[in-house]
Formats: sequence, structure tokens, C-alpha cells
Amino acid sequence: MTIQRSLRRKHTAKFKVQVALEVIKQERTLREICSRFSIHPTQARRWKEKALEGLEVIFSDGIKSQLRQKNELIEQLYQQIGQLKVEADFLKKKIGLLE
Repeated sequence: MTIQRSLRRKHTAKFKVQVALEVIKQERTLREICSRFSIHPTQARRWKEKALEGLEVIFSDGIKSQLRQKNELIEQLYQQIGQLKVEADFLKKKIGLLE
């Protein structure tokens, strides 16, 4: 019995972008592109779809909204940390740990 090892390759983001752009341009057939880059057509189609979805997000306000929400959450968490530190210091002083 032979043990078959995974033949999966890790592709860089740059490589995926290059393939997706080639597929989107449609200057060559999908088969030609996949043969040139040594990938499966299903993978090329997935990268194309993901690239097109990403373009939609870039041109929408979705990223700005997500970034704003993230920054607001970070600010709230820093406020909570500050409040908890003040409370902890107060309690330590009350029980005599801090002088």
C-alpha cells in the first residue's frame, strides 16, 4: 500500500491576480490560460469570480464602512481597558497592594 501525499501547491496573491486578469481579458481560451499557468479551469474560474467580487467591494463604500466600524470598536475597547485599569488600581489601593 502506498501513501499518496498531497500535491497541492500554494499560489501567491500576485499569481492569482495574474491568472484572474488573463481570464477576465478573454484574449485566450480558458484552456490555453490554464495550460500556460498549469492550473485547473475550475480554480481559474474561482479566482476570476473572486477578483470580480473584490472589484465591486473596492468601488463601493463597503470598505470604508467596515473600517469605520472596526475603528469604533477599537476605540470602545481601549476605553473599556482604561476603565478596568482605573478600577483595578482603585481596588488594589483599597486593599493595600498599592501605596
